[in-house]
Amino acid sequence: MISLINEFTGWLYQLGYSEGTQKMLPACVREFLEQQRITDIADIEPDQVRAFYNWLQERPLKKRSGALSEMMIHHYVYALKTFFTWLEITEQIDYNPISGLVFKRPRQNSRHPLSTDEVGQLFTAASGLKERAVLHLFYSCGLRRSEGEALNIADVRFGEQLLYVRAGKGAKRRVVPMPAAVTKDLETYWLQERCPYSARKVKDLDAFVLNRVGGRMSGTGYNNLFKGLAGRAGLPPAITLHHLRHSIATHLLQSGMPLEYVRDFLGHYHLETTQLYARPSAEQLSFL
Repeated sequence: MISLINEFTGWLYQLGYSEGTQKMLPACVREFLEQQRITDIADIEPDQVRAFYNWLQERPLKKRSGALSEMMIHHYVYALKTFFTWLEITEQIDYNPISGLVFKRPRQNSRHPLSTDEVGQLFTAASGLKERAVLHLFYSCGLRRSEGEALNIADVRFGEQLLYVRAGKGAKRRVVPMPAAVTKDLETYWLQERCPYSARKVKDLDAFVLNRVGGRMSGTGYNNLFKGLAGRAGLPPAITLHHLRHSIATHLLQSGMPLEYVRDFLGHYHLETTQLYARPSAEQLSFL
């Protein structure tokens, strides 16, 4: 089965799947084949797929306590569907054993993206360079809160118009391109506010964004800053910092950016995550 998995991985590479997906999908398929003790793909039955799916509901995590999330189980199902589709295309099976099965879909994201007008309200309400910089980090660059906390001065390259995320979710690194206007605003914040900050008061010399006492800006600090900013912009209290990341994802899709590019921009491993993450409404779909 090793050669079969290698061939499947090669097919994923030819189709342009990301390196992460080229590793993840075959790993999921390999676990299925091993758990069900399959030695001949021609003999795979729907009952074996269903038995594996049921087993995943109770399968413990390998590196910590707990069970698989609904989204992770959904990734296994997607991996098997992709694998069996490849077997059909290459005429290695006569019947797709997963084709007639129905599986529970993960719960949909309940966050609704902000409109471009609402994002504009936030930028208009920004009272200083720091607030404007924070909006760019979490909206224009699509950072997670933890990524904003970890952002260092060396990670923001004004000359190259690039922002480096050194330790994203799942230790996934990525490079985020910054438009000229975003680069200019971040550089203005750096030159006029961050850089002149009294060296005696700076407690973290590497941090790109500092709190009022000169320490690295924490997630709570970002949340409090955004809460005050959103209130001044007249947005509902339920709007959170993480809405910015969902919003830029949806707006990029609306502008015509391919889903694969949006996935890489956000640092997702799977296209399915991006599809669930950025859910355009029926009205928004008309822009796609």
